[in-house]
Amino acid sequence: MNRFMLVLAFLFATSGGALRADDALDSGLRPSPERGLWLLLNKPYLPPDFDQQAFDNLWRVWEEPLHSQAEKATAEERRALAFARYGLTPRPDEPTKPMQYVVDGRGQWTMNCLACHQGKLTGHAYPGLPNSHFALETLTSDMRRTKLWSGKPLTRMDMGSLVMPLGTSNGTTNAVMFGVALMNYRDADLNIVRNRPPPKMTHHDCDAPPWWNVHRKKRLYADDFAPRGHRVLMQFFLVEENGPDKFREWEDDYRHIEAYINSLRAPKYPFAIDGQLAEAGRLAFNAHCAECHGTYGPDREYPERIVPIDEVGTDRVRLDALSVEHRTGYARSWFNHYGERAIVADPGGYVAPPLDGVWASAPYFHNGSVPTLWHLLHANERPAVWRRVADKFDEARVGLEIEIAETPVSGSFAQKRQYFDTTRFGKSAAGHLFPNRLDAGEKRAILEYLKTL
Repeated sequence: MNRFMLVLAFLFATSGGALRADDALDSGLRPSPERGLWLLLNKPYLPPDFDQQAFDNLWRVWEEPLHSQAEKATAEERRALAFARYGLTPRPDEPTKPMQYVVDGRGQWTMNCLACHQGKLTGHAYPGLPNSHFALETLTSDMRRTKLWSGKPLTRMDMGSLVMPLGTSNGTTNAVMFGVALMNYRDADLNIVRNRPPPKMTHHDCDAPPWWNVHRKKRLYADDFAPRGHRVLMQFFLVEENGPDKFREWEDDYRHIEAYINSLRAPKYPFAIDGQLAEAGRLAFNAHCAECHGTYGPDREYPERIVPIDEVGTDRVRLDALSVEHRTGYARSWFNHYGERAIVADPGGYVAPPLDGVWASAPYFHNGSVPTLWHLLHANERPAVWRRVADKFDEARVGLEIEIAETPVSGSFAQKRQYFDTTRFGKSAAGHLFPNRLDAGEKRAILEYLKTL
């Protein structure tokens, strides 16, 4: 049985024992992980993006040879082709629907948080796995063409994506700037303010982090600037249709959703591990890596350390794109309890993340530029342009199985977005050169140890 189906069965079958979220109501609400997952899958918090008919017709705008393949296929086969093209994972209880969208009884599709935070690996859907297949820009572009062809009205996503990049590589999105744009036209109480100039934005791609590590952290995001809590999860619902009353109405929902996120734990490595080599790797890891990434096992500790940008040396576009003004504007708002919680207004670097389940969360770095843990440990061997091979897993290098490509990449825009080009703005794979201090044996041992986390 699919691993995610087992998790769903557990969550829907169990009662009691729910984890209490950090911001539980004084009135006695007990946040429930089961309820949180149900809400993510079934309750829309945004206006719908498109309907079932439009989704079923997407194949008509596909490039060859995929168009001809879909034309000859059955409806079920076309749906499978569409799910694969856009990075959608079938719901175990209703395989005709994806986990990444709420599909209501009228056939209206509305994106949910699982669009970025529910992926699959080697055919298995692991709860909280980043969706490294998600092709938001391609889906939106195809949907806009489909609607124009069929005479259906365009929605905010279809129109907004003409001026706001959604993601230049599959599996990454411009999520940080989505938040900046949405917050720009709200006051601290989340009332709409229309007479403001457009915000300063630096468009760039980011990779979603695994949800199973949230319970180990006190703050969120690659720069660790925002305190953890249920309100911070609600920022992306700041569309015009959702006023301040909606956020207060939905606050309990997001206490449940936060409880679901906090309940997740990293999946175990499903392949063979050399125990003796992994033990040698544990000793090397604790000597060279634990200062930033923490220790693992029964007495685990996580320092949640922000590493200065000049020290870590990874692509700094994400750090610079979110200004002190952006962070303090968020800090004064309802999302941060009007400043009651301390933020890090000028982080100066990136947080070294927990490494639980790191074997599963490829690609690596905040921008998703490094395809395997082997490449992370061997900086001089990182590919400049690469494309993942379907859903295959590279056991030897621990991460995505890839093809290395020449630059520039040819083909349609959808085909180009299948590649990650580290020479482009904000997509550098440079930095994190700390493993250069290790010898070849230490690197092999640490790679084996990372499988155990």
